Amino acid sequence: MAWIIIWTACTGIAVIFLLWKLWYFKREVYDYTEQLEQWLDDIISDKEITQVDEDTLQSKISEKINRINRIFQRKKEETLKEKKSIQEIISDISHQTKTPIANMKLYLELLKEEPISEKGTIFIENLESQTDRLNFLFQSMVKMSRMETGIIKIQQGQANLSETLGKAVAAIVPKAEKKQIQLFVQCGEDILINHDKKWTAEAIFNILDNAVKYTNAGGNIKITVTVLEIYTRISIQDSGKGIAIERQAEIFQRFYREPEVHDQEGIGIGLYLARKIIELQNGYIEVRSQKNHGSNFQIYLLNEFSQ
Repeated sequence: MAWIIIWTACTGIAVIFLLWKLWYFKREVYDYTEQLEQWLDDIISDKEITQVDEDTLQSKISEKINRINRIFQRKKEETLKEKKSIQEIISDISHQTKTPIANMKLYLELLKEEPISEKGTIFIENLESQTDRLNFLFQSMVKMSRMETGIIKIQQGQANLSETLGKAVAAIVPKAEKKQIQLFVQCGEDILINHDKKWTAEAIFNILDNAVKYTNAGGNIKITVTVLEIYTRISIQDSGKGIAIERQAEIFQRFYREPEVHDQEGIGIGLYLARKIIELQNGYIEVRSQKNHGSNFQIYLLNEFSQ
């Protein structure tokens, strides 16, 4: 009987000890989790993390995290320096090319006033066309580089979408009229969403420019805006040549051009920039198309501001 009492007492003590040990470990885990969370908050806030002096696991981990933090800070500084250097190079290229192209256009205008043969007039027209194309190429390259390096900042704010859409449509009207392409727009006048007016108009224009370029004379382009629960959708439907299904994943890549349109003007940056601009606003673009049955580009922009 005595041994049963002793065994029960020992078992009770062992259980109590194990429960205490479990509670102690649990508290240590909670304390360590809180400390780790504090370290991560310090790293996010660009602060030096609190060093633990004791020779414990916590001190070893805090020392490692501090070293990682210092490496990240050094990399961040190097990235900022590289970005600044790229910004200076891009600005320099933009400045250096602007003057000669402007001079070329001026000389072309002066040449038009001179007595020139019919053949010479054709040469001047071709030269003028190529100068415009060169100017567009440089502007697009600079714009793309600024976008990729983060020099261009998207500034979202609540604004009227119909006004943004109106700017893009007004810019494409001259090209559409030359090809006798009809434009139809359906957009409510009081649609307010958070977006960058300037760059969203640029993205819409790029898609419209693409639609006009690959739609035959006498065709049509329909622009429809629909407010959904989370997004507002801008649908741009054209009656153009369409895009083969196997190529639809490639059209938003830099410098991509479909094989059969290499004889037409363009450098394959417009759709890439459009996608980049919309993604920087936490939106996205879809394309639905079939060969010889036109294309439908759908831009989705968030109704509410999101970081």
